[in-house]
Amino acid sequence: MRRPQPARDVQPSDLGSYQHAVRRVLTCELITEERPRPGVLEQVLRWADEMASDLRELLDYSLIATTHYVRLVRRLDLLDATQQSVFSRKGRAFDRRRLTYLCLVLSSFQRSRVEISLADLIRIFTPLANSIEGLGFDPTVGSHKAAIVDVLGWLVDRGALQLSDGSLESWTRDTERGDALYDIDHDICGALFKPARPLQHLTSAAGLLHEPSAARREDVVRRARRLLVEFPVVYYADVEAEVADALRDSGIADDLARFTGLVVERRAEGVMLVDPGGSFTDRPFPGRGNAVSRAAGLLLAKIADLLEDRMHVPARLPTPTLADDHAELATRVDAGLPHEGVVSELAWTATSDTTAHTEDGRHRAAQTEVPLVEQSRLDTMIEELYEQFGAASFTAAWQQDPQGLLRAAVAFLADLMLVRPVPGGVLVLPAAFRYRNIRAALPVQEQSGQLPLDLADPSADDEENR
Repeated sequence: MRRPQPARDVQPSDLGSYQHAVRRVLTCELITEERPRPGVLEQVLRWADEMASDLRELLDYSLIATTHYVRLVRRLDLLDATQQSVFSRKGRAFDRRRLTYLCLVLSSFQRSRVEISLADLIRIFTPLANSIEGLGFDPTVGSHKAAIVDVLGWLVDRGALQLSDGSLESWTRDTERGDALYDIDHDICGALFKPARPLQHLTSAAGLLHEPSAARREDVVRRARRLLVEFPVVYYADVEAEVADALRDSGIADDLARFTGLVVERRAEGVMLVDPGGSFTDRPFPGRGNAVSRAAGLLLAKIADLLEDRMHVPARLPTPTLADDHAELATRVDAGLPHEGVVSELAWTATSDTTAHTEDGRHRAAQTEVPLVEQSRLDTMIEELYEQFGAASFTAAWQQDPQGLLRAAVAFLADLMLVRPVPGGVLVLPAAFRYRNIRAALPVQEQSGQLPLDLADPSADDEENR
């Protein structure tokens, strides 16, 4: 198989600019003139042709680039719970009601209309929502009204709708008299909704995943690259043996390092792409961050102390693989699928790669066992942190809720694939041990006596996580 040459036509003096544009495309699902901020679209469009070629060759991704917007169309190998983060507003992930409302609102936009009033949209939308058993829409119900407000705000944020008159707030206060007028950008609406296959032909959410091609070696290599780009860390034990073998090939990660400007970090358990600049993540860690990020750093330091105590012999349990997580998530998603109106003769279901082993006998790498930290010890740790630093150090939001902060910090570390919550505690994953000497986790004592728990340490280049 021919070795790709990412950024082969980019001059060395321009490589940093190119890599910055690549990171923008990979971390922002839609780039417009205003999103994520003015000027980004112009910077990205400069490299659109080179990026489209590299993305196709390295990852089998498609880049849609117009003068109006840039949209990356990914090939998904696994369902991942963090993918829902795209559908959120003001830090709150969309629930099933909001996701369904979003689909119904998009279906209400007729190509013949370039604008629509909120009153007209509600008149079209309401019978559609009420025709779905268990959904419904009533503007006098606060939860229904809040959901449609979040959906419209999400579309406005991405430029699919643009307010030209009135206000959403006036309608929220008085649904009978208030109104708003929106311009519809049908091109962006089409870019936002691009399923891999017709949804009416699916019998499982797994049908949206990429199906391996006949060129197996090339497909394995691209799958390995996609995992490195999409996950904070890839453990060899999480993936099929042939994918793990591909990840051990230094050339695969090195190609992505040149493509993205990230740094390859290898350990016996796996490989990751590290971003010292912190621009390739929505979860910077460690860093100044908020109370949850700071508490997570302090918690990791305590966990490291516990596991390095020779008097403590932790229980060790096998970790579920990415495929296990995918199968569980697919089952949960499929539980909400309608059972009528599916074109079964054209249906797509799960691919063979989602099973424990594939039809040709290829098996996954053996699961590894990792230490367990019991919930009782986590409870003690958070209590010790509150006692050591004072409740006020954890901000007003958390100073009276140590257990809530503990849950939030554990969820944060789980998103980074540093720990794995299980009944009775958490499994400590290998990447967590790169923070065992997390110097920046120590609080900074100010003259006022306050402990801001500042985790920033610019010199700790080895303590940056993607």
